[in-house]
Amino acid sequence: TTLSILLAIPIADAFGTVNAPLQRNSHVLLASTTTTPTSDDNIVVTPSGEGNKEVDVSNTRPVVIVGGGPAGLLTAIMCAKTLGTERPIKVYDRLSPPLNPRDDAVWSDVTKFYLIGLNGRGQKALQKYGVWDAVESVCTAVVGRKDWAPNAGPDEGVERIFGDERTYTTQVLPRDKLVGVLHEHILNELSDQIEINYGYEVEPKDLGDGGNGPVILSVSRCTEVDEDNDEDEINCDIDAAELVEAEMLIAADGTGRTIANEMEASDLKNGELKPGNKFKVTRYVDDNRRIYKTVPLKLPADWRHDLNYSARTNRFNIDALPADSKGNYCGVLLLKEDDALAAADTDPKDLRKFFDENLSQFSSLIDDEEMATIAKKKPSFLPSFRYVSPRLHHNSRTVLVGDCAHTVKPYFGLGANSALEDISVLGDVLSMSQGNISDGKVVQEFSRLRAKEAKSLVEISRNLDRPGKLGVLTFIFPLIVDSIFNKLAPSIFAPNIFGMLQNDALTFESIQRRKRIDRVSQSVALGVLFGTIFSLAKLGLSKLLSSEGRIVRRVVGFGCSMFLLGKGFSKINPNIAVADVLAKLSRKKKTA
Repeated sequence: TTLSILLAIPIADAFGTVNAPLQRNSHVLLASTTTTPTSDDNIVVTPSGEGNKEVDVSNTRPVVIVGGGPAGLLTAIMCAKTLGTERPIKVYDRLSPPLNPRDDAVWSDVTKFYLIGLNGRGQKALQKYGVWDAVESVCTAVVGRKDWAPNAGPDEGVERIFGDERTYTTQVLPRDKLVGVLHEHILNELSDQIEINYGYEVEPKDLGDGGNGPVILSVSRCTEVDEDNDEDEINCDIDAAELVEAEMLIAADGTGRTIANEMEASDLKNGELKPGNKFKVTRYVDDNRRIYKTVPLKLPADWRHDLNYSARTNRFNIDALPADSKGNYCGVLLLKEDDALAAADTDPKDLRKFFDENLSQFSSLIDDEEMATIAKKKPSFLPSFRYVSPRLHHNSRTVLVGDCAHTVKPYFGLGANSALEDISVLGDVLSMSQGNISDGKVVQEFSRLRAKEAKSLVEISRNLDRPGKLGVLTFIFPLIVDSIFNKLAPSIFAPNIFGMLQNDALTFESIQRRKRIDRVSQSVALGVLFGTIFSLAKLGLSKLLSSEGRIVRRVVGFGCSMFLLGKGFSKINPNIAVADVLAKLSRKKKTA
């Protein structure tokens, strides 16, 4: 068989220069080299001057990681520290090398970079693999929130400082800066083991469907990334693609899902799978679609620089996080897709007028030039909810981590942190493999531990994002009820969903299961309460009406019930926000 296998691909450093290629690994076969396969897929017979020679390439075939974001680079670091120095690791990413994380000039445009908040789940994973100190050095701590409810005046914001219920202080930084720190760590500490290849597209050719052989990938060079281009607009030369063999493939390619989509297509073609085990990507229709525009904010000296600021109006919300510790914030305007202000090239005077009338506390922080830039911006879209199930692996050598396994909207700090937590769990499984990473046990065990987590995470997150009155019934009302019942009987009822999500010791599956138990218990308790009230009301009415007035009593009782139910439902405000509820509950707690 004649194989054309990719040789070594250069590593690019943090400043975009290209180092010499890494030393060629022994598993790489030169183009047009004739090989004779044996019965063992891990043994290749190569011609030599002294006759055929058997070479065991399974120990030198690389672990290939697709995706060079936070999850992908932490996966590379984890593999290097878990599998030992003998196992080569290759990372492929479509984009350019990351920027220098310590060059302040690079990060001066705060609206150019997406901010993430690292909670306990993410921090523990980064600590585990020795990179947290470097990451923390470029973060800004957030210790609380300040929120303005709709129609609140500039001086009526409610400040809430997080208490001892949070073991970890949330640390905020640009996502790309986190990538830069991880990249820097690899170059300084692990460059002899990890090869990073930027500007390459990877397409799976064989995920081991024909047997227990290695994963075969097609790798093609992509054109230089233009800052104004979206990731999907990158051009790759697939005609000049080379083939790469991988002992194990770890997909961390985010919402691109090249590997996940191939896994789904492969299972559709395979009719021998057991019922219920067919791989599927569940894609939810976004019934609460929002667009966003970013807004630079320079906070005055008398504002705290360690809070998350947010405000809601009848048209859009603004949420702002610190980009650094100097008062430079990046605000995000969340608007409905059909809002006139959501379009590109809107009139900056209209935007300024709305800010002056509804968000004057923020309007004064935005000069006319910036307001014009915001009005001109094209809108960006939040990702839709998706997860893969019932497993996160394919055959014995391919596994999914991070956003390509579970995609959520970035409202509650669950996406990036759960992705990093995936890497920690995969590291625990790999550490017990004793170097045998391709027999299927590693990927199967990871699926057992994380597949249900992926599903629960997305289902919980989606329930927090339903529109209008549906959102009130699935999220706001349960939030209030949970807080009341937990205060009355904390030993029986768990805290509200936010309190549980902040507890990094709890799995998403256990949180979802506990909330379902609470719903049943609360329904029973409320049923008993309302049943008692109704019985007492019925008893009172029976004393007023004669024994012959049964029909009258029933009509009166039914009418009263419907009136009260309708009155209560009409009071539901579909525009009520989570922060409003939390602020009110917090004030009641302090008063009590």
